[in-house]
Amino acid sequence: MSTRKVYVGYDSREDIAWQVARYSLNRHMSQPVGVHPLKQAALRELGLYTRPYDSTASTEFSLTRFLTPYVAAHDGWSIFVDCDVLFTRDVNEVFEGLDPSKAVYCVHHDYTPANAVKMDGKAQTVYPRKNWSSFMIFNGAHPDVRKLTPAVVNAANPAWLHRFEWTSDDNIGELDIAWNFLEGEYARGDALPANIHFTNGGPWFEHWQNVDFADLWKAERDAYLKSVSVAEPA
Repeated sequence: MSTRKVYVGYDSREDIAWQVARYSLNRHMSQPVGVHPLKQAALRELGLYTRPYDSTASTEFSLTRFLTPYVAAHDGWSIFVDCDVLFTRDVNEVFEGLDPSKAVYCVHHDYTPANAVKMDGKAQTVYPRKNWSSFMIFNGAHPDVRKLTPAVVNAANPAWLHRFEWTSDDNIGELDIAWNFLEGEYARGDALPANIHFTNGGPWFEHWQNVDFADLWKAERDAYLKSVSVAEPA
């Protein structure tokens, strides 16, 4: 089995979202997969991310996500996923049957956002291939992926990165929508998505308590907090 790693975009304003995402990932695993936070501050300290601070960016990992395969040492397959997610199935499943000729896999979303404002008041932007980059599986061995060096990521136009213009369309594999189900954008079906993405805002925000699947996220949060309290010495 090739090496598998998961990097979760970390935003200091949403620490609880990262903690719950990691907890849900680990809780459903049938075999260990490394789960790591992708922190902009740490990448800056290492000299891997040098772009100017962008006060307009919706998250701290808006562009650092494209450093995922480099941080993973181009070793096997590596996933980047936003922090505002809840996994309900074993992430090992999504690695099965991947075509090694592809550079990257993602859900090929084609939608118009339902809300003009998301999360903590941030404006919702509309652009081609929106949210494709919120869950990506990178093939570390692919030459197009190896081109995503710190020098390239730090200099590239954000649109060029998010629209996958660094590879050809033929090299972009397609995942089932269940692996990046956009809450509030897609109708809730009978089957529970493998990865619920609270792209407009999740229950950790005061004004997003009644979104679909909020009960599941809160239950996962409570289980995480209980596990932390049990682990702490009396």
